[in-house]
Amino acid sequence: MSKAYTSSVKQTFKEKRKMTQETTRFLNGRSFEKKVLWVQIPPPAPERSLAGYAVWLSTKIRQTTIPSYLKRIVRLSKLGDLDDTERIKTLICTSQVSEAYKQLLSDAYEYWVQYRGLVWVRPRFTREDKPILLPLELELDALIANTKQKLSTFLQFLKETGCDSGEAWKLRWIDIGSKTVNITPTKNHLARTVPISENLLSRLYKLARENDRVFANRNLDDYRNNYEQVRNRLAKKLDNPRIAMIAFKSFRHWKATHEYAKKKDILYVQWLLGHRRLENTLVYTHLVNFESDEYVCRMAKTPEECKALIEAGFEYVCDIEGVKLFRKRK
Repeated sequence: MSKAYTSSVKQTFKEKRKMTQETTRFLNGRSFEKKVLWVQIPPPAPERSLAGYAVWLSTKIRQTTIPSYLKRIVRLSKLGDLDDTERIKTLICTSQVSEAYKQLLSDAYEYWVQYRGLVWVRPRFTREDKPILLPLELELDALIANTKQKLSTFLQFLKETGCDSGEAWKLRWIDIGSKTVNITPTKNHLARTVPISENLLSRLYKLARENDRVFANRNLDDYRNNYEQVRNRLAKKLDNPRIAMIAFKSFRHWKATHEYAKKKDILYVQWLLGHRRLENTLVYTHLVNFESDEYVCRMAKTPEECKALIEAGFEYVCDIEGVKLFRKRK
């Protein structure tokens, strides 16, 4: 049998065409010829890598969320072929993780399916109703006092404004006013302008101006991981396991509960948190039994001392032997 050969490739201004020609073959003493074939070479498929997925995600979700989605997709890729939807679905459903994290894995894989043009039946999971840890103010203050300048200021910002960590991460220098800050919303929240203390204002202006944003010089997840390491060391040092459970969102929970306890105005708390739906705010009305709270007490003898205590959130109780007593929930 003679060898087949392929003719040269012809180039046009629109596409490549490849002409192949098979010469006469001999089979059992008989010969035959095959006609010239014109084969159209399709354009190369677009890159379907994790890097391409990250670029594609930037058009779908907020920038600060992309690293979390990538981390979940990488985790799934180590367990099986990402294009095998049934396999990945089984892995997600049988993973030894919480229902909430299964939902997060499903959310990330849903975007991968869209990116790849695949089809799957997305599983649904019911989030477990877990009690929310409400930290004491003393515990929050301990974290603020035992972290470095920038992280410490970030934590105090969360405590005073009650904003989401993603909202704090997006804070720009131009958002800082005279004792107020403009909060740029995330997670479908509402934009708002909230008051801050002179102490926090001073701390913000002491930070180095590396770019147009106050805190964002790294990835938010990296910032959170750094905080968790510091937090865990402090919990061990103070022998207080509760501190090891305080997340960024715990500052938001404390602020919402504290404001509701002080003002008894759920609509104000809804505005402060940027919630569109009142149902999302109502959870903060029953986080703690206000009747059995412990208090921190302070004394004041001068008008300046009284003013400072009131600005710090203390409420006047009574006068005893020429001294005014103030209190604030822990």
